[in-house]
Amino acid sequence: MGEDFSAKIMLMVTDAWTWVQTNFLEPERLLELAAIILAIITARIGCNYIHRGIMKAFGDRAWVRKADRRFLMPILIAAVSILLMWTAIFVLQPFMHTYLLSISTSLYTAWLFIRLAVGMLANRELAKLIAGVTWSVAALNIMGLLDPILKVLDSAKLPLGEIELSVLSLLTGLLTFGLLIWGAFALSALIERQLKTMEGVPPSARALMTKVGKIVLVSLAFLISLNATGIDLTALAVFGGALGVGLGFGLQKVVGNFISGIILLVDRSIKPGDVIETGGTYGTINRLAARYTSVITRDGTEFLIPNEDMITQPVVNWSHSHRLVRRRIPLQVGYECDVKKAMALMVEAAMEEKRTLRKPEPRTLMRGFGDNGIDLELRMWINDPQNGVSNIASSVMLRIWDKFNAEGIQFPYPQRVVHVKNDAGDNQLG
Repeated sequence: MGEDFSAKIMLMVTDAWTWVQTNFLEPERLLELAAIILAIITARIGCNYIHRGIMKAFGDRAWVRKADRRFLMPILIAAVSILLMWTAIFVLQPFMHTYLLSISTSLYTAWLFIRLAVGMLANRELAKLIAGVTWSVAALNIMGLLDPILKVLDSAKLPLGEIELSVLSLLTGLLTFGLLIWGAFALSALIERQLKTMEGVPPSARALMTKVGKIVLVSLAFLISLNATGIDLTALAVFGGALGVGLGFGLQKVVGNFISGIILLVDRSIKPGDVIETGGTYGTINRLAARYTSVITRDGTEFLIPNEDMITQPVVNWSHSHRLVRRRIPLQVGYECDVKKAMALMVEAAMEEKRTLRKPEPRTLMRGFGDNGIDLELRMWINDPQNGVSNIASSVMLRIWDKFNAEGIQFPYPQRVVHVKNDAGDNQLG
């Protein structure tokens, strides 16, 4: 058995050496190889001068710098190389069969068009992957190796229960799924950008349409890719039942958060841009995702709160129906001070704050007579809770402090009266 294996290896090596001699070591092929190498070297040298001229003439423009950084020089080299190779074909074709020159020209042309097509993609890693796969397929097709490889892949069967799938169909399905998923996310991002420009559509409706559109597009991509592999879609009934059981047990929280997110968008209890307070977190809703709600606080911290908690836990929405918020500032003044003047100073301090609304106007109420002083309460309105509700109270209280000190109005201190009972019997000596 070892001798048979060695004989097969020797036969393969012999066939490979014969193929190399026939296609590369004959005088005509060596002349073509020399022409190809000369064309590439000449293109590189010539393109250096062309590139310098372009950058000298237009290099101060942003689009030129961006194009040069991405693919200007490689595109120039490829284009000039193709031109020189075609020139060599026209010169040598009357005297010999230009086999290698034709293949090289086709490969360079395919690479040029692929590079131009994927050069517009922002994701450079994705662009390199697409370019590499596409060019490999094009190269195999140009060299006449694509059909034999496809036949071998199609003949290799993988049994999956009662279904037999070929390796080719699986690769086709995976490739289709990848392309369709990328297209689905790109299209959903485009839809989201377009919806953001529609100011007449409520934020919750925009988020709901974006989420539903993404779900529909991803589901279509999944179904189309399954169909491309040759799997009968009616077989998904059993798979759907198993998936439902799995979701019911293992993914209960995930599905619960997803459904909760849909409910939040439908009932519009919260929406992007609202100012909320829940579980000690105060901030602005940045976005409603499938699993969580993003809340950015005043100090820039972003909290990812599960959607289920936004339904089951108490949530204070400062801007649910409108953005009007009333702030209350309670304080005490001494009994000996001018109460009416103190109340007027409190309203004056609130009016000096730019964020305080003039309508409804600030008011000061007397709430009662306390043990240590008279209880007053300042009430004022703001319409920008996203800028904070505690900072404006602090600013107004600081103004009140300055005004009261300037006018001699005292804040009362806690007063306690201690009665000492002197029992005469206790002073007698026994």
